[in-house]
Amino acid sequence: MTNSSESFDYIVVGGGSAGCALVNRLSSNPTNKVLLLEAGSKGHFLSRVPVSFSLLIDNPAANWCYRSEPEAGTNDRQIPIPRGKLLGGSSAINGLVYVRGQQLDYDTWAQLGNRGWSYADVLPFFKKMESFEKGESEYRGRSGPLLVTEVVDQNPIYEQLFKAGRALGIVRNDDYNGADQEGFARAQTTISDGRRMSADFAYLRPIRRRRNLTIKTRALVTKLLFNQKVCVGVEAMIGKSIVTFEARKEVILSGGAINSPQILELSGVGQPQILEKNNIPLVQAINGVGESLRDHIAPRLVFRITKPGIAYNDAARGMNLLKEILKYGINRSGFLNLPSAPVLGFFKTRTELAGPDIQVHFIPYRVVLENGKRKLGEEPGMTCTVNQNQPESVGSVHIKSPDPQQHPAIRYNFLSSRLDIDTLVAGVRLVRDIMNTDEMQMYCGEEMSPGSDCSSDEDIVAFIRNKAETVYHPVGSCKMGKDAKSVVDEKLRVHQIKNLRIADASIMPTLTSGNTNGPCMMIGEKCADFIMNH
Repeated sequence: MTNSSESFDYIVVGGGSAGCALVNRLSSNPTNKVLLLEAGSKGHFLSRVPVSFSLLIDNPAANWCYRSEPEAGTNDRQIPIPRGKLLGGSSAINGLVYVRGQQLDYDTWAQLGNRGWSYADVLPFFKKMESFEKGESEYRGRSGPLLVTEVVDQNPIYEQLFKAGRALGIVRNDDYNGADQEGFARAQTTISDGRRMSADFAYLRPIRRRRNLTIKTRALVTKLLFNQKVCVGVEAMIGKSIVTFEARKEVILSGGAINSPQILELSGVGQPQILEKNNIPLVQAINGVGESLRDHIAPRLVFRITKPGIAYNDAARGMNLLKEILKYGINRSGFLNLPSAPVLGFFKTRTELAGPDIQVHFIPYRVVLENGKRKLGEEPGMTCTVNQNQPESVGSVHIKSPDPQQHPAIRYNFLSSRLDIDTLVAGVRLVRDIMNTDEMQMYCGEEMSPGSDCSSDEDIVAFIRNKAETVYHPVGSCKMGKDAKSVVDEKLRVHQIKNLRIADASIMPTLTSGNTNGPCMMIGEKCADFIMNH
């Protein structure tokens, strides 16, 4: 059943980190009539509690629960790929760690031919979007909608990590989102007063009543509508009805690195052989659609914590969890107020590098899988998650059928680059060096995973292939650029199509050095500026 619907100036497809920022700015002009279509629901009752990331990561009520195809590089394992199924997108279920990336990331984008995307170009948008608790500076903003705070938890093991770093010549960095990224740091988070600051809460909640803004949830966009090579609207499944919406000016895809290429292919934009195989009429051949996918693959090392009362495996299990719930209820502190990693490290594995090539998340507890569900393990431990900042391995996302409800085929091609393998092995060894310092041995004992018998480079590579998962940062599948694999230009306009842009992680030409939520909001801000001011 098809219903004709009303028309809008701008239609934004996807209410994730970029989409929420984009909608906020576009609708700030009362003459713009804006529609936001989100396939997920309005929210989940647990989402605002920071530690909810551990509960929602496998929950189909809040998560699309994608999985990669089996791949040789990870011993034919299917890697979980959580993606948010709520307003706010993955910012509503993520680990709440706020990282912009390093200056080199954006200067690399510009050097690849994307003028207007150097660090100097994107910094004003990062400043515009944030309200950093430590105040305004050359690098930081204080009046934006996104509240950014430093971790408040005072676990003594954090200071021991900083001391261990000093023993190895690693600096303590007071602001890794400032002038320089390198060093140990307390994590900056999208947490305010003990509550998650998703893109929904930062950008949408304050403007819900704008008369020129319409937000529709549980609206799955099935395809874009074209008149020749001009995008004129979208078709969406709402309940059992197929509804069409007309865009008088532009449609902006903000579905993320998995869904934006899927929607393009369902609409006839992509590689002709894939469209033909799925009986989809060709609108425009763009061979880069769905290609250039990247993500951070991350081995997780676990060390036993020997000092009582340090690991949250003791403090947040059984009856002790009730104490933590009370603590959170009374003063918004404790385990429930933690991000996924309270301490971060950005390190160089080779001294000659211009910037850090690995990021490590230090987590004061150990998680185990039980019947496919994640839970706190009984034995106290510290988890150290290592990822390479700028991996070279690239994969793809492509539809398996013309059914918009069927998940696409996601192939990461992890560890296909020798540099990626060597960097992760060096990262594992560096984490061991840190954890084996006298400072850390005061609190920690044996390596529980992979264990001291995993010692050679070959052993470590086998461990990574067998156990590593992602840290949930898929990007690049509709990348920005001018080469044969690019999909959008430097103003995020889809090549050879009029009135269609993409604003989300899929446009990143390379991965940023760290968590991708912040960069996605910046992309949404920048897209709005292109539309409104250029």
